[in-house]
Amino acid sequence: MRVMITIQHPGHVHFFRHPIAELRERGHEVHVFARENDVAIELLEAYDIDHEVLAGESGSLVSLAAVQATYETRLLRRARRIDPDVITAIGGVAAAHVSSVLRTKSLVFYDTEHATLITKLGYPFADVICTPSCYREEIGAKQVTYPGYHELAYLHPDRFEPDPAVLESVGLESEESFAVVRLSSWEASHDVGHGGFDEPREIVDRLEDAGLTVLLSAEGEPPADLEAYRFSTAPERMHDLLAFADVVLSEGATTAAEAAVLGTPAVYVNPLSLGYTRELDAEYGLLFEYNGENRHVRGLERAVSTVERPAEEWADRRERLLDDRVDVTNVVVRQLESLARPRATTESTPATNAG
Repeated sequence: MRVMITIQHPGHVHFFRHPIAELRERGHEVHVFARENDVAIELLEAYDIDHEVLAGESGSLVSLAAVQATYETRLLRRARRIDPDVITAIGGVAAAHVSSVLRTKSLVFYDTEHATLITKLGYPFADVICTPSCYREEIGAKQVTYPGYHELAYLHPDRFEPDPAVLESVGLESEESFAVVRLSSWEASHDVGHGGFDEPREIVDRLEDAGLTVLLSAEGEPPADLEAYRFSTAPERMHDLLAFADVVLSEGATTAAEAAVLGTPAVYVNPLSLGYTRELDAEYGLLFEYNGENRHVRGLERAVSTVERPAEEWADRRERLLDDRVDVTNVVVRQLESLARPRATTESTPATNAG
């Protein structure tokens, strides 16, 4: 079959990296198209994934509409030439729109309930919408669920083994206790009007008082007095670092979930709860989410207390999670092959549960 994949965020590269390789190994033709966004193109190049860049970055929500229109127009031209059996993406606005014009199949993966602009623009045009089973919205007959998280498409132990060499690359000793702090820019369409930590300086001081070295990662520019805590590593090495951290504090849900599935306790401070952050908290105790007026204080207290607990406890919790959840790369490949098959044979409907 011929598959088109669209990439509009660095996380999409991670998610589709292994499915792309597997599809090609199985003899399928895969075409990858991307829009410049943060380090998305850098990741595609680091993983040696053939791709074509169709649009640049957007500097604001206003310019995003123009960039998206350019991206969709160019994607449609490529799709007319390729004549794909299926187009897939995360969020899937462009994929769903282009596939509806060409009357080919579209497969959308998503896990972010509060991103209502994306869902309103993409869901009505998609053929199949594939979500984790913890996703809290009922989409209807188009929805396919699976027992997993996006992060298990690339951080499942069958797909990823952390490299301890990353520690030396950021100036850490092998036995040094450290925390990763991730600050968001709050510029995404679904982040407008929200915020996380009240005072980043207080986070650093409290973690250092607890004996932790602090590594700061920030979208955009961090506060000037915290610039010295910012670390530099290749974007594809970030997951290695999360795996060896003692604790991760994040305003972003993806980073918190990545740490959690790697067995690193994660504190997620953000007023927006998601199906997967709630499940990782309530079911597995690997992620602790805090929102509301006291989210900063409560989250910081939790971060300090996690470091005092034995490492074996987090490893045991991760093992229980892995026993319950699937390698999501297998879900992606299976769904693509299932959805594309009717074009070549007879019309059928994909299963309602991919677990």
